[in-house]
Amino acid sequence: MLIRPARKDDAAAIWSIIGPVVRAGETYALPRGMSEQDALAYWMAADRETFVAEDEGRIHGTYYLRANQFGGGDHVANCGYMTDAAAAGRGVARAMCGHSLAHARSRGFKAMQFNFVVSTNERAVRLWQSLGFEIAGRLLKAFRHPVKGEVDALVMFRAI
Repeated sequence: MLIRPARKDDAAAIWSIIGPVVRAGETYALPRGMSEQDALAYWMAADRETFVAEDEGRIHGTYYLRANQFGGGDHVANCGYMTDAAAAGRGVARAMCGHSLAHARSRGFKAMQFNFVVSTNERAVRLWQSLGFEIAGRLLKAFRHPVKGEVDALVMFRAI
């Protein structure tokens, strides 16, 4: 699996991954009706580095890395990850997280924090915990899940 910086010509492949996730509304606090243009502008914004996970010329996942906060909190990284549903269970998210931790370390970040992991996204929670992230906080009923109603969101953290 090759993980590389995203290019502008990756936009269609990135949209094919993030579009269904945004539309489902089950794991990201983004508007379900967000346009393709707005979603790509968010995912590939100037304040972050965006990467893709590619295998045999096909993009199977994407992530971004940015500082979690400005000023006194800019030593903590933040990432968002999305994987093509067809690639689920193939280690794409694990590979992207490993890459993001190494890249964040090389950029001088001292820790990584996920601000809003939807508690019903159990696969992601298990994966992040297996990679050394701890649940640092629980935001009660902070996310309106389209099927399960109001559910908790987790703040997850690890030093790097």
